[in-house]
Amino acid sequence: MASLKTYDRKLDYSYAPGLFTTVEALNNRPECVRRVLISTKIEDSALQTLIPLCQEKGVRMEQADKALSRISRKENCFAAAVFDKQQISLSKSENHIVLHNIQDKGNLGTILRTALGFNYTDIAIIRPAADCFDPKVVRASMGAYFSLRLKEYDSFSEYQNEFGDRQLFPFILSGKISPEEALKTAKKPHSLIFGNEASGLPEEFENIGTGVRIPHSDKIDSLNLAIATSIAMYVFSSLN
Repeated sequence: MASLKTYDRKLDYSYAPGLFTTVEALNNRPECVRRVLISTKIEDSALQTLIPLCQEKGVRMEQADKALSRISRKENCFAAAVFDKQQISLSKSENHIVLHNIQDKGNLGTILRTALGFNYTDIAIIRPAADCFDPKVVRASMGAYFSLRLKEYDSFSEYQNEFGDRQLFPFILSGKISPEEALKTAKKPHSLIFGNEASGLPEEFENIGTGVRIPHSDKIDSLNLAIATSIAMYVFSSLN
């Protein structure tokens, strides 16, 4: 089989490092898993999980200590799935999370995991943004990536042209209402929109949809992005 390269955004495949993440890939998106890599140090209990699962899904498993070291850059990574990158069309009838110019891979992975926890399964990522296929993102999502529909767009306009007929709730510092107030008039389908970790959403979003602001004390200037998205998704999750 072809040798595996150190991850690069230009590759048509990526890696899901970690036993739990590998199992999630096999269970939820087996058609995109090319092969499973294991370490010679993997525990028997982990093999008892992986061997029958790989056999059931028809996925090759092989020992690859050097490849695992390159992929994870950690000594305690004992398994990884090699998977095909997929852009999956979002559902027009479901609620969306829209992430505009998100740059931090850890934030992105955490948001993906939280989204799945609150039953938001459709995620739009507006470029430029962190690479949603990066192994760091996939691992930070704890494998939630494989239960979500993710699609990247070159601009918010491109996204809006595809999904214009829905309620839009940009979370912005100039927002006039709280999430609880916004919920009173919200319906399905809607989109919750969040901006860059440092700069937030651009001024143009002040004229898009209904601006929402999460109230907090004046002792801080803003909330961490992953925290803010978690609060918003929790409040709106009753509509999922």
